[in-house]
Amino acid sequence: LAEAKGKGGQTVDSSIYESVFQLMEGVLCDYDGAGLIREPSGSTVTGIVPTNTYPTCDGKAVVIGSNSDALFKRLMTVMDRQDLADSDLYDSNQKRVQHQEFLDQTIAEWCSKLTAEEVMKKVDEAAVPNGLIYSIEDIVSDPQYNARGMIEEVNVPSLSRTLKIPGLSPKLDKTPGKTTWAGPELGEHSKHVFKDILKMSSSQILAHVENGDIIWPEEYAKDLEDVKANV
Repeated sequence: LAEAKGKGGQTVDSSIYESVFQLMEGVLCDYDGAGLIREPSGSTVTGIVPTNTYPTCDGKAVVIGSNSDALFKRLMTVMDRQDLADSDLYDSNQKRVQHQEFLDQTIAEWCSKLTAEEVMKKVDEAAVPNGLIYSIEDIVSDPQYNARGMIEEVNVPSLSRTLKIPGLSPKLDKTPGKTTWAGPELGEHSKHVFKDILKMSSSQILAHVENGDIIWPEEYAKDLEDVKANV
């Protein structure tokens, strides 16, 4: 945008830890404003109840965030717990925080009797934020990951097939980037490295191989035979 306005482009300066720091919500404010040092709290969100990750009967897990008063009531209703939805004990977040363990256990028990798909369908119907905790299997089959090119494939001769690897990020519109080579096979350049670069004698190389210091794969046995021939 700046370049289009004739102001030239800008350098994007970021780091991994700064990106994660942005996800830590009110931790800094809690510390500076109240002297509170938050400690690890698992998959919950400190001071916001209920928000957690709940296992389902099919071995998956769903994160549910029903932390506003309206969201909490809708979740309890879809869980057939109208008694909790209407109770004065849980009609504000401040009160729910005091009963976090009980509420989390109640939601966890409900989720444990349903599949992840069933949980998400019911919670979606209640218009409560939720999402599946992905396994790598879920990631590989996810349309968005694939549409964004985050699942690439490279040829691996030793496997006699292609192998899926993570795509490159961030995406650049003019030079998006792509992995075209998986790298050398184990031992593919052993002879070149030890003999030509490190200038080791054939007897030295052979001694290291026999001692197990150097791994020499079977597929490059011919290179090792050449070394033995020069001992």
